[in-house]
Amino acid sequence: MIATRVLPLASLTLSAAIFGFFYAWVCSTMWGLDAADPELAIAAMQAMNASVRNAVFFPAFFLTPVVLALTMLALLHAGRPRAAWWFGLAAAVYCLGGLGITIAVNVPMNEALARVELPLEREAAARIWRDYSAPWQGWNQLRAIAGGLTVVLTGIGLLGIGPAAPPRQNPRST
Repeated sequence: MIATRVLPLASLTLSAAIFGFFYAWVCSTMWGLDAADPELAIAAMQAMNASVRNAVFFPAFFLTPVVLALTMLALLHAGRPRAAWWFGLAAAVYCLGGLGITIAVNVPMNEALARVELPLEREAAARIWRDYSAPWQGWNQLRAIAGGLTVVLTGIGLLGIGPAAPPRQNPRST
């Protein structure tokens, strides 16, 4: 019973946290960096990328698919296969659209930007930032869409769990 109540809520919380992380980059962080001096944008992005691997980020980024999969298994075990299916689908969407894109695209781009040595001439900084920012943002928008879809699928899964079954009464105790 606890696994079919706590794990789904943990799944929703982690899914929403990582969606919010990706979404914040879409609607403010990158636009702010694009408006800044290119050399400052590069330095700021290098600093953010160097600091993101931390204990606060870890659960949402790495444990979301694990908790979603555990939720799916707990719900299957509890005889709620329809709800389990949604959590499994959410895990797959996040693995491909969140983890997959990050590992295959965004991290290599971040590592290449980390190798840029500052200071730079203005034109060089502008070119490096332009070549980095536009594609990085496109891929991040896909991560945000995948993150949002993960939250929606998790929510549908929660709706499919239904109310807890009432406790069984022992006919001899009445």
